[in-house]
Amino acid sequence: MFSRILIPTDGSPASAATTLAGMRFARKLGAEVVGVFVAPEFRYPIYIQTMPPCYLSDEEYRLSMRTVGETYLNEMRKAAAGAGVAFSGEMLFSDAVAKSLLDTARQRQCDLIFIGSHGRGGWQQALLGSVTMKVVSASPVPVLVYRDLPA
Repeated sequence: MFSRILIPTDGSPASAATTLAGMRFARKLGAEVVGVFVAPEFRYPIYIQTMPPCYLSDEEYRLSMRTVGETYLNEMRKAAAGAGVAFSGEMLFSDAVAKSLLDTARQRQCDLIFIGSHGRGGWQQALLGSVTMKVVSASPVPVLVYRDLPA
């Protein structure tokens, strides 16, 4: 039914739960997983005349975020290995997270997006998170929204 599943992560506990559930789902289907972490673009503060020495440069920021992203993707890689699922990961920079996820799904020929109902950007509430809602409303492929309910 599905052979390549995109699972995004933002490193939050909700995202980690989604990753584990997505890996179990992929194993049952015999599908491979494409993990994606999207970091926001670097922004210089616009309210100051000169850059204080404590601010990271664009290059330092990107290096730092790559380290963060690789940490999250490595956690996904471990979960995939534990589930016996083929895995590849991708680290991106963008302020348009939903669009980046949809573009990656298309480029990597994913036939399903497995996404958490909430991530770092939202607290547990009745409504879907903003990135999830954008993905659901614009995706040309099926989207499975996972909600980790307390026991």
